[in-house]
Amino acid sequence: MEALRERKRTEAEAIGVDAEYISSFVERFYGKIRKDELLGPIFAERIGDWAKHLDRMKGFWRSVLHASGEFAGNPMIKHIAIPGLEERHFAHWLQLFYATLREEEPQTEATQEVANRARMIADSLLTGIATQRKGLAGARAGEKLPKL
Repeated sequence: MEALRERKRTEAEAIGVDAEYISSFVERFYGKIRKDELLGPIFAERIGDWAKHLDRMKGFWRSVLHASGEFAGNPMIKHIAIPGLEERHFAHWLQLFYATLREEEPQTEATQEVANRARMIADSLLTGIATQRKGLAGARAGEKLPKL
């Protein structure tokens, strides 16, 4: 397992996705989220300690992009518990995410890799929520989510 983690981290760092890159985009992205009219209130209602949340999200993205294994939690349960969360929220989240990535570097392998992972996560969460609410009829919920 340690060899896999090292390989994933090395591959990510080779295209510029190192710990500093992750920290920077997480800080900038959640700065946008906090000011956003649609998503800001949803986050503000649930997050009391932003420094703690940012540290947690940096660990999450290091786990996703470096296979660090440091994130422990269940994002699906957290998102299912948010009433009214639907496709438009995830689509908007992705648009803000993509805009944040483009600010740093308009189009690189790193940008594309991180964007692809974000879209897979949004699709998975949206599909899980839709399936929870609508049964199998919700299983294709994320098909219309934007791509970079």
